[in-house]
Amino acid sequence: MKIFDPSKHQAKKRFGQNFLHDGSVIDRIVSSIRATEADNIIEIGPGLGAITRQLLPTTKKMNVIELDRDIIPKLIFNCDGLGELVIHQTDALKFDYDQLCTSESQDGSPSNINLMRIVGNLPYNISTPILFHLFEYASKIKDMHFMLQKEVVERMVAKPGSRTYGRLSVMTQSFCDTRMLFIVPPTAFTPEPKVESAIVWLAPRKEKLDIQDRKLFAKVVAEAFNQRRKTLRNAWRKRIEVEDLESLGINPTLRPENISLAEFVKVSNFLSQTLE
Repeated sequence: MKIFDPSKHQAKKRFGQNFLHDGSVIDRIVSSIRATEADNIIEIGPGLGAITRQLLPTTKKMNVIELDRDIIPKLIFNCDGLGELVIHQTDALKFDYDQLCTSESQDGSPSNINLMRIVGNLPYNISTPILFHLFEYASKIKDMHFMLQKEVVERMVAKPGSRTYGRLSVMTQSFCDTRMLFIVPPTAFTPEPKVESAIVWLAPRKEKLDIQDRKLFAKVVAEAFNQRRKTLRNAWRKRIEVEDLESLGINPTLRPENISLAEFVKVSNFLSQTLE
């Protein structure tokens, strides 16, 4: 089947477009996803359909979210005859994903939830905001496979004590289990980005954390890492007393990168209770 050559399409910088063309990388991504016909696959930023073309014959139907209206005719051409492709020409940051996972019964009440499996080569300039938008739908998501800048993936999966452990690590892991699958070189794309990429797997936590106030939790984490070289005593000096930290079993002389996710939850919940 003849497909549109990625090298003949002018990538748009404002959309952060880099088109994946390396067949071995594409195969490896598709093998990692392990899609079935029963899966509710949603792809963000399909571009010219490098991954879409491989998934659609298996899934028979896919929803894709693509902002660039100029590329959509080429995407349709590349996926012609492979299955039902439902295209949502919109911004993935503003999209309501609820509409893709709820089946309605005749009386209008939800009858079942078809959990989403979300995939995509996310634009690096807006990857973090998209992730946080998707976390709002965590209860409707089975898993996610994303291509991101390697540095971002390293931060997402980092553990306490690591130099890459920070706000993104804590917030991501508070919603999801995370795993870096493999690294993708710049040569796999047209045009070539200036950085390495990586594939990350995310799955909403089966055992939900008991975070009593999500907004407060986010503030506590952000304040800790705003000046990450400060000790907890100083980072949270307007938030919690040293004696209270010690009563929670947390050493106030430690830096934020040495605190576990569970300890961040402990501090947040303590503050939530004192504000009641």
